[in-house]
Amino acid sequence: MRTILVIAPNPALPAAVRQALAPERYRVIEHTDLREDELRLTASAVDACVLDADLTSIEPIRQVERLRRVLPQCPIILYASDTQWSWEEEAYLLGVNHILSKPVRARLLNSLLEGLLSAAAPPGPRAAGPPRPETRTAPDPDRISTRTLETLRSYSSILSHTLCAEAMLREFLLLLREIIGVNRAAIFLREPPGEAGDSLPPLAARRLHSACAIGLAPGLLRHLELSLETGIGGYLFRSGRLLRRDSAEAAEDPQMRREFDVLGAQVAIPILDRETLVGVTAFDGRVTGEPVSNEELALIFHLLEPLGLAVKNIWLHDKVAAGHEMMFDILRQLKSGCVVVGSDLTVLHANDMARLCFPRPNRPAGSFDFNDLPQVIGSKVFEVLKTGKPVADFHYQPVAAPGQHYQITITPFRRDDAAAPTAALLVVEDCAPADRIRHLEIETANLRLVQHMAERLAHEIGNAVVPISTHQQLFKERIGNVEFQQSLAAAMEEGVKRVSRLVDQMRFLARERAAQMESVPVKQLIEEAFREARAYHPSTTVLLQFESSDEPLSVSCDRQGLQHAFAEIILNALQANTQSCQVHVRARTETDSSGSRWAQIEVQDSGAGFSPEAAGKASEPFFTTRKVGLGLGLAVTHKIIQTHSGKMEIPTPRLGSPGLVRVSLPLGPADPASAPAKPAAN
Repeated sequence: MRTILVIAPNPALPAAVRQALAPERYRVIEHTDLREDELRLTASAVDACVLDADLTSIEPIRQVERLRRVLPQCPIILYASDTQWSWEEEAYLLGVNHILSKPVRARLLNSLLEGLLSAAAPPGPRAAGPPRPETRTAPDPDRISTRTLETLRSYSSILSHTLCAEAMLREFLLLLREIIGVNRAAIFLREPPGEAGDSLPPLAARRLHSACAIGLAPGLLRHLELSLETGIGGYLFRSGRLLRRDSAEAAEDPQMRREFDVLGAQVAIPILDRETLVGVTAFDGRVTGEPVSNEELALIFHLLEPLGLAVKNIWLHDKVAAGHEMMFDILRQLKSGCVVVGSDLTVLHANDMARLCFPRPNRPAGSFDFNDLPQVIGSKVFEVLKTGKPVADFHYQPVAAPGQHYQITITPFRRDDAAAPTAALLVVEDCAPADRIRHLEIETANLRLVQHMAERLAHEIGNAVVPISTHQQLFKERIGNVEFQQSLAAAMEEGVKRVSRLVDQMRFLARERAAQMESVPVKQLIEEAFREARAYHPSTTVLLQFESSDEPLSVSCDRQGLQHAFAEIILNALQANTQSCQVHVRARTETDSSGSRWAQIEVQDSGAGFSPEAAGKASEPFFTTRKVGLGLGLAVTHKIIQTHSGKMEIPTPRLGSPGLVRVSLPLGPADPASAPAKPAAN
């Protein structure tokens, strides 16, 4: 008869399996959920396993992993009402033989079990047990020392205190009193090593302090220390051998005799950890007055060696525990949620912020389970633990809290010699405060820009309106004066001109793309821009020199916008030298490394050129080296050139060389959608 183990949260599936299988051939065992220790108890009696689980989360995968650890060769059939292909694939990779949908079909189940169990090994022991050792004749009981066995049994009681040095040492001294019959004994230890990266002070590193004592007053040892340089401690540290009070070495050293007298001790034995001295044990003779034999002292010396190793391990444990406690305190106080997940998907640590980010109703205080993570995050953690590769940071927005969104970072922890990660760190950062700060910074910057623009615009418009306002106040009194009429006309012309230019600059700055495109010869574009620039320059003697390649050069552009851009460049060149207002323009074609053709237009003035600061900031809004104007000319030019998919650059100036502005425009329409349509072929 074969045994079928059915693991299901409710009795419906076990009842259906029991009804589908013949009772004379199969015995069905039903369990709701089995832990690994319970599985190990029933592993030898199970021939096949039927699991009831919906493959829509990570929990069924964890059940399959537990089954495979305990039943590596047992066939597994999984019944599911709902599945997802990714979890279904993971289940097959973990060794599930068949995934069936409910309800249970008797013929199909019997056929599958027949095939799986016939292919398995014949019934009987699953693995041969270890060979039994040869039967040996028991030794003569008279040869076994009952006292020795009792000593070993008593010594093993020390192991129950292996995480507390003081309790372990006291247990050893009590054992020493029981075995040898000593009355007084004391143990001195070196200072434990400091934290990682810290070293003990030189004086503390050379001292041994009292760690435990029996038969001695606590106040006596509170102020008594041994040294690794002199006295009992110095001798044991240098020689590594025990020291008797009546030895020649003690008789010649006054400090040794004084320390023996204070402790009331007859012998001192070093405590070694197979590398160096850890401490010193000092005790008196037997209460009966008989001396302690050399064989007994040698045995005590050897018993003290594992005691020294245990003390050293306790120091290391305390150091690691203190480090872990410090790290947990740090993680607990972080404003970001931190979750450490082990390789078996157990949560090793979760701070308070993680519990706030992933709430669960009626969750016990201080608890956090892997199932508390949302599925999208849990699947990413599972992927990192399986592949060992970190995933890209991503954003997560809880369904129950649409106003919240988090940035998720998952990092694997792997030892140098480990093929798979031992754990994964999940960091959850609340993006809401950062977003609020970023929005506040943007609003502050915008308000600052608006304030700056308002100041500059008010100043420029005021300069244009003041002459007109002055004439308006004198209008009634001097309307008939010819000179007043001419002055009024000039003031109105200048004011309208300045305001119109300001309006054009604002309009082009606000435009995001070029308007209607047309093909315009570069020479004609430069001449029209030169005429526009002359209207804003007071000098009447200005000169334009234009050089071009032999071939006619035209660009596809927004004519009005590009004309205004070159007018601003030329006006900037005219203002560079008020004595000799000459502008030199060169136009030519150029092909870059990718094969694209460009129209390159250079505008050079006759002044002293740009300063290094001006060359770097010339295209920034409101930057100007003159006392009048807004400083928007080259900023508007840069914006218009960008809308034409072009480039504007100011080469690094050389001392004394004229100023130069270089504009590169693509030969052809900047926007294919705005290019004129080709006529259809007949």
